[in-house]
Amino acid sequence: MSVVLNTNQTATMASNNLATSNTMLQKSLNRLSSGSKIVNPSDDAGGLAVSMKLSATAKRQGAVNNNIGNAVSLLQTQDGALKVSGKILDRISELRTLNDDVTKSTGDKANYNTEFLALKSQLTAITSEKFNGVALFGSATSTVNATEDASTSTQIAISGRDLGNTTSGGVGAITSAASLTAITSIDVVKTAIENVATMRAQNGAEQSRLGFASELLTVNKANLEAATSRITDVDVAEESTQLARWNTMVSAGTSMLSQANQSSQTALKLLQ
Repeated sequence: MSVVLNTNQTATMASNNLATSNTMLQKSLNRLSSGSKIVNPSDDAGGLAVSMKLSATAKRQGAVNNNIGNAVSLLQTQDGALKVSGKILDRISELRTLNDDVTKSTGDKANYNTEFLALKSQLTAITSEKFNGVALFGSATSTVNATEDASTSTQIAISGRDLGNTTSGGVGAITSAASLTAITSIDVVKTAIENVATMRAQNGAEQSRLGFASELLTVNKANLEAATSRITDVDVAEESTQLARWNTMVSAGTSMLSQANQSSQTALKLLQ
């Protein structure tokens, strides 16, 4: 190789190598300090796009799961009201039967009627109960999304339960009675009790389905987060190895650049 003064090719190559090693060292430092494999979009453009979509989907899964939890709370509150309604109806049926006792005086029957009127008022109050401003009882059916894409094929229907209905076994036939004797037959109360029992069974079935839907969402969300992590999160063990490598390369490159810069001294010695 010729000995020249104007161009130090060895030093130039050493400088380029040192710059490359230093750049890689900075990337390793950024990844380890941020915990992210993708610090800049240029690190993995395709992976960044996929991770953003997966992350957004996971967040929607969490939001849907939260909505399902609220729906379960509504159904639990509704079931509590139905349970109390059933107890009231049990007592009214007992009062209606006791009222038929031929040994009871007019005053005794008046006392039964007083309790009936009080129970009737409480039963009426239950039919107008609300959960966060939403009526617990009514004829309208509502739907709950079970997936993040709001697909209609996976929606869960919450049936409307018109507890105060005056027909079809509703308690309205009882709450509209002016007195205990106005309930012409015990069958009216029995039908109302059966209707409340059916409502509780339907409520339980809907709670069960919502519970399984929530479990599926929890599993899906965890899997989506794991998939996102594989794309974006840095492997600390692997990256720390790379950091040690580039640290060594920068130290070696710095030393070699210093040596290459000294090579021009050979030409100066020839001129002495």
